[in-house]
Amino acid sequence: MLRSLVVVAAGVMPGVLLAAEVASEPRAPGGPSREMVKPALEWISMGIEVAGVGIILVGAIAATLVFVYGGLVTVGWPAAYHRYRANLGRGILLGLELLVAADIIGTVAVTPSVENLLILGLIILIRTFLSFSLEVEIEGRWPWRRASTEGHESGGERRPERL
Repeated sequence: MLRSLVVVAAGVMPGVLLAAEVASEPRAPGGPSREMVKPALEWISMGIEVAGVGIILVGAIAATLVFVYGGLVTVGWPAAYHRYRANLGRGILLGLELLVAADIIGTVAVTPSVENLLILGLIILIRTFLSFSLEVEIEGRWPWRRASTEGHESGGERRPERL
């Protein structure tokens, strides 16, 4: 595309080269070419990755501040430590969800191939396992046991532990 702009600016056969450039790009009828959409998808993917990492960092900092405050002022160190682990896990879980979304968008942005899809599947499998493990660590029970234990613990109401 840059070559055709240079030729147009120079005035040397602009129509022929521009027609060859446009014809060589795969394009849906009436839609933008893949080459035009790919940079936008890469920027979106990178933005979601940055947001995911930022959420993990902010979650870790906030959980640490709440832990120190809880240990020194309000609930004592053992209870503050339990809350710290739960709050830190929540921040990591949310960040992981965004990182998985960024990986999916990033894989769509590059030319889809079997190798790229297998790599994406492996990344999603690992991150899903991490999310599942963190959820079990936070809740202290298997997710499928949640419904049967909620009614017994709080008389039918579930009160989530918060900051």
